[in-house]
Amino acid sequence: MPPLLPHSEKTAISSQGIPGAEDEGGGTSRLEQAALPDAATKSGWINRTVCRRDAKWNFPRASLKCKAFFSRPLGSQLPPLRRKSDCHSSETRFLLYSTTAQESCLIEFQQLPTLERCNFNASLPLVMIVHGWSVDGRLESWIWMLAEALKSQHPQTNVIIADWLTLAYQHYPIAVQNTRDVGQEIARFLEWLEDSVQFSRGNAHLIGYSLGAHVSGFAGSFIGGGKKIGRITGLDPAGPLFEGMSPTDRLSPDDADFVDAIHTFTQQHMGLSVGIKQPVAHFDFYPNGGTFQPGCHFMHVYDHIVQYGISGLTQTVKCAHERSAHLFIDSLRHSDKQSMGYWCKDMQTFDKGQCLSCHNTGCNTLGYNIRKERVPRGSRRLFLKTQPHMPFKVYHYQFKIHFISEFQEKQIDPTFTISLTGSQDDIENLSITLVEGISGNKTHTFLVPLDIDIGELMMIKLKWEGIAIWENIWNTVQTIIPWKKSNHQPGLIVKMLKVKAGETQQK
Repeated sequence: MPPLLPHSEKTAISSQGIPGAEDEGGGTSRLEQAALPDAATKSGWINRTVCRRDAKWNFPRASLKCKAFFSRPLGSQLPPLRRKSDCHSSETRFLLYSTTAQESCLIEFQQLPTLERCNFNASLPLVMIVHGWSVDGRLESWIWMLAEALKSQHPQTNVIIADWLTLAYQHYPIAVQNTRDVGQEIARFLEWLEDSVQFSRGNAHLIGYSLGAHVSGFAGSFIGGGKKIGRITGLDPAGPLFEGMSPTDRLSPDDADFVDAIHTFTQQHMGLSVGIKQPVAHFDFYPNGGTFQPGCHFMHVYDHIVQYGISGLTQTVKCAHERSAHLFIDSLRHSDKQSMGYWCKDMQTFDKGQCLSCHNTGCNTLGYNIRKERVPRGSRRLFLKTQPHMPFKVYHYQFKIHFISEFQEKQIDPTFTISLTGSQDDIENLSITLVEGISGNKTHTFLVPLDIDIGELMMIKLKWEGIAIWENIWNTVQTIIPWKKSNHQPGLIVKMLKVKAGETQQK
């Protein structure tokens, strides 16, 4: 974590950034200064952040309010103070990716020769990767994995990594406050490309992870002119200090011509979740409900320690949050196994198999190859199942079975197995548990996710096993005498069975 300054370096800073001045507006509200110098300085001006408990500043819901200013060191002979918005320099470093991290080339803002030196091609589309909050001051490995996947699958693309580590490697509320400044810097960078080399902002695709998703949104809202950025993808946009905020204070569908988001860690703890739960895009994907992800439970911590060493504990904690990035990478690496999401009210309804329709933009492809369709009423929530590892794709099947139970006042155990025979492969003994027991005359709908493509479905077998079902069927032990006429015994009748494949929409 970034270190705090010793008490001797804490200082009162006014709205103009001059040490020792009065509080802003002459008010009596108490400043709680945490003057944190930025890792970089601009011509001797120290970037400091002032925090206070006050409602004066328009800041997302938090008791601690912060603003960043530039202050002049005591005794220095420097020019008059310049506000950040007036400066032509940038805290954000723009690295044009080539084939490896070591070969990335720094494009300096407003330095035209660097565009030529880095071989930036204004006629090609641009994908910019924007990382999130940093706990160690380093660019994470998924960034290079995504850059490599983009460049290998789409070589005729400018891939840029927006490195804002000096502002992201701060305590979380400070990093949140910095997202607007970084968004403005990215907007200025795109405007500069447009003015200097006639690059079209409509060919820009920002991919932001966690806090970087909101940075991308701010870039889209700050950019001048009537045209918008082409596309923004939010990879599990950050939740704390953004959940429940207005569209102007977070990523929203208004920030680009097309916005999509993948939510993978919205599980709440004490009212907060790492990833934002509310829809923030035209298409919001919620893999496995979005709360948590398979393979990320603490039971796998030992596997992560073997792979990553002692940092494996951190890997376990961030596994679900970072899964959003790996799902996007998967969409590039496995173009033949694209994951499909389906429009649904919530995950509980989806698990019942009631949401596998693609009618009227009811489904879409997760990741890079999404269909850029506009939807009525702003946002559309899409749900899907995934595997715990790459490739993540599963095949979704909707089953509708109409049972007639002849057992009076008895409810059949809702657990049974299904075996499927397909034209390409077979699946044996899938365990199915219905939400409610089988009784009376009723149609049950449920979802069956498969990790392999069985092709066209040819045959289905249903099987009940265990003592419970026999106790349901036979109230007493009975002796069957074949030569004696017996009365009809109550049974369980399958009146109707329908199956629909979500990916092919075949029934």
